[in-house]
Amino acid sequence: MAQKYADTQSEIDAFAAEVKEIQEWWQTDRQKHIQRPYTAESIAALRNIGFKIEYPSSVQGRKLWRMLNEHNARGTYDLTFGTTDPLIAKEMPKAGVQTVYVSGALCGLSQAAWPGADHADYPADLVPSVVKRILNTQLFHDQRQTQLRMRYSEEDRKSLENLDYMLPIVADADMGFGTLTGCMKLARSFVEAGVAMIHIDDLALGLKKFTNGEGRSIVSTKEYLDRLTTVRMTFDIMGADTMLLCRCDSDNAEFITSVIDPRDHPYVLGATKKVLSFNQALDDGKQTDKDYLTVKAEWKVAAGLMTFDDAVKSIATEEQFSSYMSEVSDKIVALQGRRAIAKRITGQEVHFDWELPRLPTGQYMWQWCTKAVIDRCVLAAPLGDVTWSRQDKPNKKDMHDFHTSVRKVFPDRLFAFGYTGAYEYTKNGYTQEEVESFPADIAKMGCVWQVQPIWATQGLSLHAKEFAESFKKGGIAWYMRDVAAPARAKMATDKYGKPQARGDYLADAFFDVVAGLDIIEQA
Repeated sequence: MAQKYADTQSEIDAFAAEVKEIQEWWQTDRQKHIQRPYTAESIAALRNIGFKIEYPSSVQGRKLWRMLNEHNARGTYDLTFGTTDPLIAKEMPKAGVQTVYVSGALCGLSQAAWPGADHADYPADLVPSVVKRILNTQLFHDQRQTQLRMRYSEEDRKSLENLDYMLPIVADADMGFGTLTGCMKLARSFVEAGVAMIHIDDLALGLKKFTNGEGRSIVSTKEYLDRLTTVRMTFDIMGADTMLLCRCDSDNAEFITSVIDPRDHPYVLGATKKVLSFNQALDDGKQTDKDYLTVKAEWKVAAGLMTFDDAVKSIATEEQFSSYMSEVSDKIVALQGRRAIAKRITGQEVHFDWELPRLPTGQYMWQWCTKAVIDRCVLAAPLGDVTWSRQDKPNKKDMHDFHTSVRKVFPDRLFAFGYTGAYEYTKNGYTQEEVESFPADIAKMGCVWQVQPIWATQGLSLHAKEFAESFKKGGIAWYMRDVAAPARAKMATDKYGKPQARGDYLADAFFDVVAGLDIIEQA
């Protein structure tokens, strides 16, 4: 039987060397900002010691890390968009776009066998498979370009394409798809696919829906941090420099799945009046044909729904409330402790029941605020490389307060920002001038990576519709005049008029090498 180690001392020495290598890696510029809740020994014990794999994901992760930090130093940014089409990704370097984004929502609409709205219910390997296809296309065009250039002299190469096709790919990992082992397997799949950075959010698995006009459901702070730790651990086990973007969807969240973490307690809503449960109110509403949103709005008023701190404020004197807040502000105090403090100071029990507002699906009602988002993002930041607070409707003050507050704790923090296609900035307090300068303005706050995630659902769909209408009306004559002719005019060719961006050169090179012929220009 073949043995891996000659003796246990050899095993001890190999393990010690692995631990040392991990510790040294964690001190590199790329890794040293990360704070891990585990040891190098634990990671070494989970590795395939003596069997190293250098993943393209690491190469691209380091490239993206350098790029984003350069933007941060200059106060500039990369503005990109989402696509699932390798042919579109191939064109992006020509416009100066620096990264490619693969949206889970877009994959679910365009790549899943059964398309659907953004419920993160597509197969867990779908987005990694799209990343892999795009990476393979990038590799192909990089290889093709190299072969093309090597066929010509140094002087001739000056007129040939010289593009960096290997744009780092950023991908949507949603909430990790399942248990922590599911999250681990997903992270591994992304690394093996060649992604440069993934983002993991704090939304609730199986509850990603935006029906009835309701807000998002998030998980407890602990569960969110566990997800991020799982991804970081997986990257460490694989020895990958893949970047982790900590996306927080707490902004405008309306529900939370659990109250297990006392750090979430200040923001959980409870009934302060004796009423029937929200579930009972929903059942009663069905009998009178009241719609869901009407029942919910009426029930909230009847229940006197508020946070526990606000409930204390409603019965306390100004002096009592000030005394109460001095004992709980910026401290981790669970509800039980808050009750005891409030009773000691006010001399009475505070009526507050967070079980009554629970939804039929189990979530607690939640009162989001900018401070809650900041608190969560500050806790998450040490595990990741970039922070993204999903603000679909960016309020000027909230934008400023969030980014500056996080940077008070982490001065060089890198941020991401996502643009939605539905939000109309000029109708929500922004002047046209502010909209024009918005990307540059938020870059100064550290938003170095900015993305329009699902351009294809608007831009590509619009272009396709316009093309179909024109093609149907004008026929092949219109196509040759308005599509083919401009495309040919803009197509880069070599000195013989042969298109540069096709695979002919590469295929020819394969045949020539097999035939024993030279494929490079001789000096």
